[in-house]
Amino acid sequence: MVPVTWTHLGQTARVWPGRNWPLGATWTPERTNFAVYAPAATEVTLCLFTDAPDGGEEEHRYVLTEQSLGIWHGALPDVEPGTRYGYRVDGPWDPTAGHRFNPHKLLLDPYAMAVSGNFTPAPATFGYVFGSPEEQSTEDSAPFVPRSVVVDPASGDFDWEGDQPMRRRWRDTVVYECHVKGMTQLHDRVPEHLRGTYAGLGSPAVTDYLRDLGVTAVELLPVHQFVSEPGLTERGTSNYWGYNSIGYFAPHAAYSSSGDRGEQVREFKEMVKALHRAGLEVILDVVYNHTAEAGPLGPTLSFRGLDDRGFYKRVVPEPDPKTGAVEFDDTYWDVTGCGNTVDSNHPLALRLILDSLRYWVTEMHVDGFRFDLMSALTRTGY
Repeated sequence: MVPVTWTHLGQTARVWPGRNWPLGATWTPERTNFAVYAPAATEVTLCLFTDAPDGGEEEHRYVLTEQSLGIWHGALPDVEPGTRYGYRVDGPWDPTAGHRFNPHKLLLDPYAMAVSGNFTPAPATFGYVFGSPEEQSTEDSAPFVPRSVVVDPASGDFDWEGDQPMRRRWRDTVVYECHVKGMTQLHDRVPEHLRGTYAGLGSPAVTDYLRDLGVTAVELLPVHQFVSEPGLTERGTSNYWGYNSIGYFAPHAAYSSSGDRGEQVREFKEMVKALHRAGLEVILDVVYNHTAEAGPLGPTLSFRGLDDRGFYKRVVPEPDPKTGAVEFDDTYWDVTGCGNTVDSNHPLALRLILDSLRYWVTEMHVDGFRFDLMSALTRTGY
């Protein structure tokens, strides 16, 4: 638990109108633009975190005053790359209608390019009161959840040194599936401080071995930011494989040897460049079919607190055969076995998936994707 103190600066005049695109936090030397989709919200507060002298954090809150096309936006000067942030979103609390807004819960930005800190399951991370799911929780989740990180898109003018996609034919492709941590955690030829990391996977000891095998591509098990399910942590275990995503633009911070304030982005790029230099393409195993927020009684970490009704698929209510009346039932349509299913028929959910895929190709130079439970994304109706 990280101690957090907060101040509401009340300096709304300092929040410039900004713009509603692109989504996420967009840094420039003049200002950082923040844009987040929450169409049914009544108020969105941007929370910036700074280190406190006592070793904790100070939270500074700024109310966003602009909304267009369901997107709340604003811009702030003097916000540097590496700054941690999140959102508090107010709106109707009506779980039976699919509205689970709760300003007491700090939310990750769905478009965050980096995530800092860990998720610690605690009653405060749930939007409702345990034992009474219809009652809104008033406990602050900030001490128990990770923060989004402002990232310079250029990552410090990263030099790809002419790196280009190889576009190797499938008939000439030999794929080696591996886990970023598991591949090098016990590897005695990888420097100890790099074992289990992106840098370790891109080290010569690994690339030479893969090339000697005749491998032409590595398929990485999930590297999107993920968290462990509360049920696992209660048993003293954790999610090793990573199929529990919560950040579709952020490289999982625990695999970084250099830090989690945006350094993981640069390290991931260095790994890709090293693998490409060895003639190895990079394929990502991606999990867009569900998120780490689980079922309706799961934690509120991001999407649930922004647009629960729009992002997750729901059972379509059937009319009463006698009266024809339709009684609304806010039941998640779970075809993933993980509590929820992302509603890829919703324009903004589909946009997020496509934006994420585009980002990993154009900015991170990955070569392809393996979709986990693709059928869950492509279903229409039942």
